[in-house]
Amino acid sequence: MRHAIWVLAVLAGVLSPVLGGIEDTFPASVLEDARLSTLQLLEKYKYPAEAHLVTTEDKYVLALHRIPRPGAKPVLLVHGLEDTSATWIIMGPHSGLGYYLYDNGYDVWLANCRGNRYSRSHAKLNPNTDKAYWSFSWHEIGVYDLPAMIDAVLAQTGYQKLSYFGHSQGTTSFFVMASSRPEYNAKIHLMSALAPVAFMRHMKAPLMGIARMGIGVLGESFELFPHSPIYLNQCLQSAGVLKTCVRFYWQIVGKNREEHNMVSGCRYQLSFSLFYSFQTTFPAVLGHLPGGCNVKQPLHYLQLQTSDRFCQFDYDAKENQRIYGRPTPPDYRLERITAPVALYYGSNDFLSAVEDVQRLAKLLPNVVENHLYRKWNHMDMHWGISARRTVMPRALKVMQYWESSEGGRDVTTGSPVEEEVTQLTTEASPEGNQENGEVTDKEDGDKVNTEEHTESNRGGMEQEDQLKEVTELAGGEL
Repeated sequence: MRHAIWVLAVLAGVLSPVLGGIEDTFPASVLEDARLSTLQLLEKYKYPAEAHLVTTEDKYVLALHRIPRPGAKPVLLVHGLEDTSATWIIMGPHSGLGYYLYDNGYDVWLANCRGNRYSRSHAKLNPNTDKAYWSFSWHEIGVYDLPAMIDAVLAQTGYQKLSYFGHSQGTTSFFVMASSRPEYNAKIHLMSALAPVAFMRHMKAPLMGIARMGIGVLGESFELFPHSPIYLNQCLQSAGVLKTCVRFYWQIVGKNREEHNMVSGCRYQLSFSLFYSFQTTFPAVLGHLPGGCNVKQPLHYLQLQTSDRFCQFDYDAKENQRIYGRPTPPDYRLERITAPVALYYGSNDFLSAVEDVQRLAKLLPNVVENHLYRKWNHMDMHWGISARRTVMPRALKVMQYWESSEGGRDVTTGSPVEEEVTQLTTEASPEGNQENGEVTDKEDGDKVNTEEHTESNRGGMEQEDQLKEVTELAGGEL
């Protein structure tokens, strides 16, 4: 814990305010979303919400958040590194995958893996004082956390199988589980992999070199970037600091202005509506990320890049011999993954490179969807502004097919389908049923809470002058 506090203190110094705060340029409702928990977000937007606790075989206590629809088919959503259950809903009812699946008739379960802000507990160990708590990587998440959560969901719902969505580390841990505990393949209708990560030879993230040096200095077993309001507060101190935060974010996940409404061009000719839409997302992200993890998790990923393998954690040769019975860690046996797998990934993803995903696709025995989105980065699959009208309907259709076609095996492991998403230049006014504060979109029947739209757009025109000032201070471009 002391390492985590030290890192936060350094970050606070680096991002110390140089100009006045700019919180007033953001909608109050968005800033509220940034500071609400997952369950509070669901309650705010009038969705049902439940919390369930699950204890793993090695005594870690995990929180499962649920958008309950009793009797409906269950779907489990598993977040990525430094993320939480909130990732599936922080973009709001009009965009979040968790809301989308619930509105399409599913019983939605949102995972929280060990070490994040909601699953920071153990039957015997104290994460604040016991270093032994922080002794896991994503290997243990795959071997212990996912099986425990899958069994809990199936026991609660009475179903024998569920559908699975994973993002980033949520895909890595699934590949670990399905290869190390292959009996769990029979409990999965379909695994939908968003920005899948297994091989990492072609990872392009420029900051990984700095991360490697930092981990080498600080050691292995401690909490890395626990959840804290400091990130949101510091990034909103000034336009210049906000610009730094955005660029830092892009250096990790890949840059894609279009899907995050970051508009370039003359500082005085920015599209206010587009930039305002970005305003309604990034502060919410800053309020929920980072969500906390163990430093051994990113270290394990860095080992994969160095070794060009998908294998277990590499200790020194002596420790490897003791744990594995061999001087090097064993590979995960991908041929054991018999559950159907759908792959969705972007060409501008700094963490999950196209070459590495296509290598993975050739080794998995049952790839049923291989879909490449041009220009998309590591987060666009569920945070991008076009995700609701592109990847989500496609993923839903594929999932429903495999839920109803248990005997089929339409394997498509050849060349991926490539798609370049056309950006919408204008947004139509919401139409449809507006009873009970909801709007039903004609195209896909998604329910959107009008309270959110009213609140987030209140005072928008009054903020245009402030936005102009913020953009000018930031150098005219984000």
